[in-house]
Amino acid sequence: MTSIDFITLEVADPVAAERFYAEGFGLGEEVRLRASQEPTSGFRGFTVSLVVSQPSIVDGLYGTALDAGATSLKPAKKSLWGYGGVVQAPDGTVWQIASSSKKDSGPDSRRIDEIVLLLGVADMAASKRFYVERGLKVAKSFGSKYVEFDASGSPVKLSLYGRRGLAKVAGVPPEGAGSSRLAIGGDAGSFTDPDGFVWESAD
Repeated sequence: MTSIDFITLEVADPVAAERFYAEGFGLGEEVRLRASQEPTSGFRGFTVSLVVSQPSIVDGLYGTALDAGATSLKPAKKSLWGYGGVVQAPDGTVWQIASSSKKDSGPDSRRIDEIVLLLGVADMAASKRFYVERGLKVAKSFGSKYVEFDASGSPVKLSLYGRRGLAKVAGVPPEGAGSSRLAIGGDAGSFTDPDGFVWESAD
C-alpha cells in the first residue's frame, strides 16, 4: 500500500521555521524543511491537521503555536464534529489542530495522534482516480466533498477536499498563486498530481 513517509515544507528561512516547529508543535521526522524562494501568494491549496485526543491538548498546541509566532485564523472552539482551531505558521503553512472529543478525559499529554495532509482539489473525481491508480486505497468518500485514504502504517494520512471548501475550513480566501511550497515524500515515486502537488521518492 502506498504510504507518505513525510512532507517537506519549502520555506524562506529554514532556521526560523525549524525553531517554530520545535517550539510550537514539537514535530519530528514527519515534517521536513528546505529553503525556497519560489514565488507564492494567498492560499497554497493545502492544510496540515494535527489530530489529538482531547480539547486541552488542542488548547496547549494552539497556545504554544501562537507564542512561537503563528497567526490565529480560527480560535479554538467547539463545533458539530468536535473541538479545534486553525493557525498559520510564520512560513505561511496553515495548520488545523483538532480533536473529535468535546470534553477532556485525561491529562494533557501533548501527544499528536495523527498528522493529516489535506489537499484542495479542483476535480474530486479526477484526483481520486489519479491516486487510486497510484496504489492508495480509499477509506472514506463523500461524493465531490471529501476523500480520505487508508493510512495504515503511514506516518502521514492523505485526504482530498474541494479547494474552496478547504479554504473555508481554514478561514482564508480560496485565491492563491505560485508555488504550494509543499513536497510529499513517499513510496509512490516521483510525479505531479492534477492539482500541481509534487510527490518525491522517499528513498
